[in-house]
Amino acid sequence: MDLSNCTRVTEFVLLGFPRISGMNITLFTVILLLYILSISGNGFIIIIVRVDRQLQKPMYFFLSNLSFLEIWYTTVLVPKMLANLLSSKTTICFYCCMAQSYFHFLLGITEFYILTVMSFDRYLAICQPLRYPTIMTTGVCFQLALAAWFGGFCTILLQTVLVVRLPFCHSNVVNHFYCDIGPLLKISGGHTNLIEALGFLISVAVILTSLLLNVISYTFIISAILRIPSASGGRKAFSTCASHLTVLSILYGAVLFIYLRPSAARSSFNLNKAVSMLNTVIAPVLNPFIYTIRNNDVKTALRKLLRSSEGK
Repeated sequence: MDLSNCTRVTEFVLLGFPRISGMNITLFTVILLLYILSISGNGFIIIIVRVDRQLQKPMYFFLSNLSFLEIWYTTVLVPKMLANLLSSKTTICFYCCMAQSYFHFLLGITEFYILTVMSFDRYLAICQPLRYPTIMTTGVCFQLALAAWFGGFCTILLQTVLVVRLPFCHSNVVNHFYCDIGPLLKISGGHTNLIEALGFLISVAVILTSLLLNVISYTFIISAILRIPSASGGRKAFSTCASHLTVLSILYGAVLFIYLRPSAARSSFNLNKAVSMLNTVIAPVLNPFIYTIRNNDVKTALRKLLRSSEGK
């Protein structure tokens, strides 16, 4: 792309939320509290899975991967958002913006892959219980987790390279609280049809394919649960999946609304910002509670941890 007559911007201005007098401090306090809860809750899951041998199972291995991912997912976005709420200068350097956009999507896509692997794990545990220990070995779990992370790294790489090469010459005001693809394409001076088409294809491939795989897994799971003769056995089996279904509903509801449209650049950014808050700030706080509040294994591990700390 010819940039000879273009003076590329060196920084972007993140427009963020509408400025309402007296509300910035309140919004800062709420988001900071949610961020602390998110880091603490997800960190707690990682630690308790690491220290309790009863939780060193495939399901909790993938859950700790998800928690590690959530910590970095919020950290990529929230600290800058908090800094901008307290500052009159809401700028971010060009390459910082590109890096934020890349890691945001890398971690988001990896989350879809991890959640799909978790659904597959639950399918094997409930529908193939006799074969489950021989299939989901430690080595297989590590390979699946590595494939999820590597898949996230590769999936978004080409689109990010194409966005970096766009001639951002005329405007540097990004109508969002982070460097999302849609607002960036809106202010770019180059042809964005290819990038928009690629982004739409990635959304279809990642979101819809993972959604389909999750639906298939849970169709078999629910069918297997309904065939369990014992009511208590059915409730116990479903309780291990209910948390996962809740997280899937929140995640897919948000991303289908924001990204699965042919033109990201012409979407309603103000509405997108509100939905993005659910996905980037609120959901990472809820996930640790959703996965642990009805999980007897985690409750038992927590009681053991508290007893051991009291004994010391």
